[in-house]
Amino acid sequence: MLKFPAPGNAAHGKYKLTRKGLAKWAAPNLITALAVSLLLPATTSASGAGTNGEWSGNIAIEARSFAHAPLFDDQHSQYLSASVQPEYFRDWDNGRQSFLFTPFVRIDQYDDEKTHADIRELSWIKASDTWELRAGIRKVYWGVTESQHLVDIINQTDTVENVDGEDKLGQPMINLALIQDWGTLDLFVLPGFRERTFPGKEGRLRTQLPVDTGKAIYEAGNDEQHTDLAVRWSHIIGDWDIGLSHFYGTSRDPRFTINKDGTALIPVYDIINQSGLSLQTVINEWLWKLEMISRNGQDDRYAALTGGFEYTLVGLFESQTDLGIISEYLYDDRDEAAATAFQNDIMIGTRITFNDVQSTEILAGLIVDLDNEGRLFNVEASRRLGSTWKLNLEIRTFSNISSNDPLYSLRDDDHLQIELVKYF
Repeated sequence: MLKFPAPGNAAHGKYKLTRKGLAKWAAPNLITALAVSLLLPATTSASGAGTNGEWSGNIAIEARSFAHAPLFDDQHSQYLSASVQPEYFRDWDNGRQSFLFTPFVRIDQYDDEKTHADIRELSWIKASDTWELRAGIRKVYWGVTESQHLVDIINQTDTVENVDGEDKLGQPMINLALIQDWGTLDLFVLPGFRERTFPGKEGRLRTQLPVDTGKAIYEAGNDEQHTDLAVRWSHIIGDWDIGLSHFYGTSRDPRFTINKDGTALIPVYDIINQSGLSLQTVINEWLWKLEMISRNGQDDRYAALTGGFEYTLVGLFESQTDLGIISEYLYDDRDEAAATAFQNDIMIGTRITFNDVQSTEILAGLIVDLDNEGRLFNVEASRRLGSTWKLNLEIRTFSNISSNDPLYSLRDDDHLQIELVKYF
């Protein structure tokens, strides 16, 4: 039987993913996974005809340019990095079984922590009319809101990729989905915990003190080997898309303590219980969204929510362009004690979809702190170039950030990011 090194090893020194250590991690992880991707379908050919394996994916060059001089001596004003994310897919047994393998590697010009590798997907799926069994390393998304994703707790955030919380590390899991008339019930067993990634000393968009991931503290006695559990029921009732979830296990959001010599932050991962609710409904041109959670295990129980709407003007000025107007409210009942920047904030934004051959899109949003008047502005734009290229642009600025805001260390990190992606 082929055995995979635990994903958590990448954050614990043995396969530390600096540029020098990248090959040590890739050898046992990516090469073994590649062997499985080639051998597994062949061993199941008796189960029925299937497609030949198909490779696809992308390779990208990313450039970040910062508007202000760095706050810390080790940082820089310009950064270059390159990434590759191939994908192998095969199905058989008349489409009832499939296999997906998606590795990811990034190499950064300066930041050794951003130079990292991950297996985003390495999963087998067996489908029936009333159930699906999914096993391996996967990414699962829960949530409906735009500005933050409170209920999305299965996968760990890959913060070195982006601070918007949308890039995720692959999570080992066994997931049984029961598909019935009364809804879909997803049951999860999650063996092995993935530590959150953080920028290193030379990286931008980092905390004032760098995070020492190698000294992480766990409430669980078996540290990152704790097995987490989750369940989610989802159903569409009329115009309402409803999701109810519960998670028990190691929190994906760490607390922090300072090391003995005061030179680094140490992440602390507590055992938590989190219940979540997501709601979404479409009423004519209105799309209403809500996410709510209740969590205990990190001090006292607390509740948080994000909710709002998106109103779409279809065919603006008799053109093929659609304009969406977005507004959401972000709340956390811990107030100033919350370990988040979004405890009493409002987001207003717009989504422009040109519906052209190049799939040009622009999403812009402003989040305003209603207590301290701090502002976070973000623009994301993309456009296809021909049939196999895509240009992505991102602008993020921080203004009027107060000294007690978790975003204070990013106050001079306004930046422009350009990414050129080649698909194959």
